Amino acid sequence: MNHRHRKVLHGLFAHPLNHNLDPKAVEHLLTELGAELHPAGSGAVRVTLKGAQDSVHLGEHSLAGDQVMRLRKLITAAGVEPERDYPL
Repeated sequence: MNHRHRKVLHGLFAHPLNHNLDPKAVEHLLTELGAELHPAGSGAVRVTLKGAQDSVHLGEHSLAGDQVMRLRKLITAAGVEPERDYPL
């Protein structure tokens, strides 16, 4: 995983909540983590990552707070811990 992907991953888990995340960068991060992305209609994407599934909306210029929280839960459910697995 390159440095850009690591920055996006750590941005998803930043406190306070980071809304300034590029949806395309998040999509590339998920692909790099091994996720399968399938269009779900209306700009939503069905994400399957190591058995964990969720549907998120990645079509806007930045991610909404609830989308960031859903992605955090999905990545955590898949067993990925940014600090442990992908330190900056």
